[in-house]
Amino acid sequence: MSQWDGAVRLKGLRRFGIAITVLNVLGHTVLGFEQSWAQPLVSLATTYSLELLLEWSEARAQGRAPRYQGGARRLVDFLLPAHISGLAVAMLLYANERLWPVAFASAAAIGSKALLRVNVQGKARHFLNPSNAGITVTLLLFPWVGIAPPYQFTEGLHGPGDWILPAIIVCTGSFVNYRFTQRLPLIAGWLGGFVLQAALRSWFRATPLPVALVPMSGTAFVLYTFYMVTDPATTPQRRWAQVVFGASVAAAYGLLVGRHVVFDLFFSLSLVCAGRGAGLFVQQWLAQRAGRREVAVAVAGTPPT
Repeated sequence: MSQWDGAVRLKGLRRFGIAITVLNVLGHTVLGFEQSWAQPLVSLATTYSLELLLEWSEARAQGRAPRYQGGARRLVDFLLPAHISGLAVAMLLYANERLWPVAFASAAAIGSKALLRVNVQGKARHFLNPSNAGITVTLLLFPWVGIAPPYQFTEGLHGPGDWILPAIIVCTGSFVNYRFTQRLPLIAGWLGGFVLQAALRSWFRATPLPVALVPMSGTAFVLYTFYMVTDPATTPQRRWAQVVFGASVAAAYGLLVGRHVVFDLFFSLSLVCAGRGAGLFVQQWLAQRAGRREVAVAVAGTPPT
């Protein structure tokens, strides 16, 4: 399985960036997005500026050249993650006409990448899904901020259009996740786990199974499945671990729904990402402890027991 790095990462990010840009433009012109044009623009301005500032600061502290230097193309490629996170936050949050909650969520998304990192295979990597983390923090801190209504993705469509748009998202998302991110096992674990938790809730609470499966019929759920939960930078690489990760998100969702918690999709992903990050921290600590012990034994000149 190819690693999400180098040329593969760049190709995947470009396609993600194009897809979410097209969706936002269509959303504000055709589909029925209820946010103003100012909100994605403010979100992008926030993510761009903060990403550049943090990279400049880190490069200066490490005595190296910033990664965005080297021409316009290099700058655009560097800003692709910030572009994706900014548009995702602006598309999914709803704060009426207010702009600062969107800017706050965007800043939290980029800030989580810089502040919350763990060593993975010798590299410091963030473990929280940036846009999902920014949305989660904003929803927790400001209860009057909500999620954009799911119907906005197809409000301006009629007849076959209600089916064509989700079908396009499924096809393009499947291609990107198969060809570049290699996250189809994660999608399978998430969808299978979602059906299982729905069946269990239906069994124990004596509710109709179709009611528990209704979220799967929405365009928002399709977007979440193919473009949110599959973030390759914050999910496992191995196939079996991907399945466990996806199933864990579904299990967390089922538990939150059972406790009547709103915004379950976003909170469940944040919980699982945070749990994975905690596990990586423990692994890192154990490895460092084992390394120190080996050094101590070598200095003492006695064989390890």
